Amino acid sequence: MDAPAPRRSRWSLWIGGAVLVISGAVALFTWTTLSFAYSNGERVGYLQKFSRKGWLCKTWEGELAMETTPGLVPEKFYFTTRSDPVADRANAVLGKRVRVRYAQHKFVPSTCFGDTEYFVGGVEPVD
Repeated sequence: MDAPAPRRSRWSLWIGGAVLVISGAVALFTWTTLSFAYSNGERVGYLQKFSRKGWLCKTWEGELAMETTPGLVPEKFYFTTRSDPVADRANAVLGKRVRVRYAQHKFVPSTCFGDTEYFVGGVEPVD
């Protein structure tokens, strides 16, 4: 005679369902924050730092020095890009005056998508 299959307890089914619902909600929230931009814009300055960072999720992180008035300390604009063509373009103009086009995505729940909330989609040199 075969032994009856063990029954799952109600608690394990409830916990499994709750984990599934919470995971789905986090995934939906992450997709929403990355799909809709809070703001879009452009910044102009000197691209002074650009590097690939991350242990598991590699992103390109950059620093743009924006001069407000000659002689004053420049304001720094920190940004992220995950696009290799944009990163190649940024590496080609490193140290030069550039214009970056960005989209701001607030409340992204993980640094796996980047260290900042500003995601650059284009880099152009300015003469």
